[in-house]
Amino acid sequence: MERFSIIVGDITQSDADAIVNAANTTLLGGSGVDGAIHRAAGPELLAECRTLGGCETGKAKITSGYRLSAQYVIHTPGPIWQGGGYGEAALLASCYRSCLLLAAEKGLRTVDFPSISTGVYHYPLPQAATVALKAIMDFLDAHDLPERVRMVCHTEETALVYRQTWNLWYAGDKSNRM
Repeated sequence: MERFSIIVGDITQSDADAIVNAANTTLLGGSGVDGAIHRAAGPELLAECRTLGGCETGKAKITSGYRLSAQYVIHTPGPIWQGGGYGEAALLASCYRSCLLLAAEKGLRTVDFPSISTGVYHYPLPQAATVALKAIMDFLDAHDLPERVRMVCHTEETALVYRQTWNLWYAGDKSNRM
């Protein structure tokens, strides 16, 4: 079974055990993928998120998926891009690790990610792809779960950047990956 892949699609249609929501720190919905997930999951998601007390940037919290095909939503607030000198890379890597750790602790076999922080938070896509792929690959190398992780890109252009980054750093070592 492939452990990692990059696809183009609508994350709200994902059949993974969990999808990741690029949330804001309130966890109460927003624009972009956050708003799309909240709309697709229904009002029950917002009601559960209200009980969580928000979430710090770089951390993760989990809820039910409600009307989504995914059983769970893992919410993680990514960093807002401020030029790269304010710990953004460390916070972004922490988002991916926190989500994967939470998924592994819950025994989840499959997780789908969006490109965290590259929308309204303006994290440059090439740098975000490098951070995301390193965090995911390092985690998969050290853990058995999740068994499958996908980067679900909203556009082919975004997927191309992730694939180019993958080819730059990981194409030579595909032992248990793509």
